[in-house]
Amino acid sequence: MRILIVEDDTSLVEGLKKALAPSGFAIDHESSGSDAVEIVPSEAYSLIVLDLGLPDIPGQEVLRRLRGNGCEVPILILTALGEVKDKVKCLNLGADDYLTKPFDLDEFEARVKALVRRGKGRLDPILRCGSLMLDTSSATAMIDDLPLPLRRREVTVLEILMSHAGRLVRKERLISEIFGFDEPVAPNAIELYIGRLRQKLGPRGPTIKTVRGLGYLMENK
Repeated sequence: MRILIVEDDTSLVEGLKKALAPSGFAIDHESSGSDAVEIVPSEAYSLIVLDLGLPDIPGQEVLRRLRGNGCEVPILILTALGEVKDKVKCLNLGADDYLTKPFDLDEFEARVKALVRRGKGRLDPILRCGSLMLDTSSATAMIDDLPLPLRRREVTVLEILMSHAGRLVRKERLISEIFGFDEPVAPNAIELYIGRLRQKLGPRGPTIKTVRGLGYLMENK
C-alpha cells in the first residue's frame, strides 16, 4: 500500500517514514501542494498525509482541489493550528482526520492504519500487469492464478513498479521508499531485489527492464 506525504519539513518526513517502515508502506513525498494536486489523479494511493503550511499554496486549498477533482483517497491533515474552527473547516472540506503538531509517532501510525482500513472499501487494492496480480491489502501476488512467494520488501518493490507500469522508477526513489532514513543500504541492494523479482516472475510475468544509470521500468503488458 502506498501513502503520499505532502510536507515541506524534510526532517519530519524522514521521521514519519521511519514510523511507517515496519508496516511495509511504500511512501511517496511531495513538498509542493501544486505538485501533489497534479500527481494524485495518476497514482494509486491508500492515504494522503497533508500538511497545511506548505510553501506554495495553503494545504486547505490543496484539500479543496483534491476533493473537487473527485479524489476519494482518505486524507489525514497535519498542522500546528489546533483551534476548533480550523479543524471544522478542514473536515468540511473533506478531510478524514486531523492531527495537531507536535504529535506522538505512535498515535500517527495508529491513525494512518485506521484510515487505510477505513478506505479499503472505497479503493481497489488490486494491481494488475499482464498475468501478474498484486493484492496490496494482503501483500499477496499471483501469476496466472498461482501464488507467488514474496518477502515484505519484494512486495514493496513490486507495488511501486506496478503502480508506475510503463514508466521509469528511479533507483533513488526505490531506496528512499524501501529503507529507513538511518538504515545502512548496500550499494547493490536494489539490484538484488530486482534480480529476485525477475527470477520469481519468470517468463510468465511482466519484464522488469533496467534503464542504465537511472532506474527500472516494468513493461505494461
